[in-house]
Amino acid sequence: MSKFPGYKCSQCGQEFKPDEVTYLCPNDGGVLDVLLDIDVIKRTTGPRDIQASSDFSIWRYLPLLPVGDPGHTGTPLRSAGWTPVYSPPALARSLNMGQLWIKDESSNPTASFKDRASALLIARAQEIGAKVIVTASTGNAGAALAGMAAAASARAVIFAPKTAPPAKVAQLLIFGASVFLVDGSYGDAVELSRQAADEFGWYCRNTGYNPFTAEGKKTAALEIWEQVIATQKLDIPLSVFVSVGDGNIISGIHKGFKDLLALGWIEKVPRIFGVQAEGSAAIANAFEAGKEKIEAVQAKTIADSISVDLPSDGLRALRAATHTGGAYIKVSDESILKAIADLGRSGIFAEPAGAAAFAGLRKALESGLIASGDPVLVINTGSGLKDVSAARKAAGEAPVIEPTLAALKRVLEVQH
Repeated sequence: MSKFPGYKCSQCGQEFKPDEVTYLCPNDGGVLDVLLDIDVIKRTTGPRDIQASSDFSIWRYLPLLPVGDPGHTGTPLRSAGWTPVYSPPALARSLNMGQLWIKDESSNPTASFKDRASALLIARAQEIGAKVIVTASTGNAGAALAGMAAAASARAVIFAPKTAPPAKVAQLLIFGASVFLVDGSYGDAVELSRQAADEFGWYCRNTGYNPFTAEGKKTAALEIWEQVIATQKLDIPLSVFVSVGDGNIISGIHKGFKDLLALGWIEKVPRIFGVQAEGSAAIANAFEAGKEKIEAVQAKTIADSISVDLPSDGLRALRAATHTGGAYIKVSDESILKAIADLGRSGIFAEPAGAAAFAGLRKALESGLIASGDPVLVINTGSGLKDVSAARKAAGEAPVIEPTLAALKRVLEVQH
């Protein structure tokens, strides 16, 4: 019996067999949850089997994933995931916290969280015989798809808004993807990618559209279980902070914890806190209003990776907080820049979207949503090298001096 029996609509709850649908629910357009046969997995796999694995990537969790082994040993496709968890003491002291972890996704092959989803999507594309995979992206998802596709000798087509940071566009091109910069918003790029997929028969990777993306992203929750929950003696349930744009990362993390709960490998799902920029806060607005209806905004924020007018996976993203006792938090661009600098002084170089989660933790502590004694894990979703211009704003400019000791002394006197 297959461990992947089908899908369930997140809105109407109807279930479908694997060959009945591909992307969204045909009844109401709801995002689909991939179903796993928990009983089959329980009979064949236990937590010790996973923990004994010598594969330190997302593929150590293959028994819990709805795809087969993709092969491509020795390529970036096999190395996504198993990112480090740090516990910087100075950072914890600055917040007066006892238990603080930062999970740093910048060590992924293309330096962002999105490698998890793209690696799994390539595996799925292989299984269904898809030759071309297309996505819309502000940069990271596209780079992840382009890199993973290159590793598997597959063709990737990327639509990105022309405002995407140059460093991210360069990644798309260097990996050999077909790149089209859209003179419009991210939403325009999404719509064009869907139309192109329908017209040319391409396999669409778009987040909140292809149900397999969340399955790749849930592997972060599985790692958090192994790296923190299963190894630390937590008297209080863990709280997880993650930045939110389209909503697929936070919904994937929620899905991973729910799978672990269903398997009996954890006793309680951690509290999940979504963090959005004030200028791109459609889901946070719905949370504050106490509604499940998410209305579009005109997104504008320095954190381009989470700049979204209408989140495609908004409902599941909202429930990730409301169903776990978490919350949504809005942060300003100024606080995001400060968070980049704060993380940098602990040796972690985060792009604006990744730093937003840390800015959210600081605000949660100030407002009392989180107590200083609560165990907290913050996810940095991408490398600061993705957006050097933002890093320069956060860090300021280095002084230019004459090549003399006297000039150096003058600057040191001013600095101190």
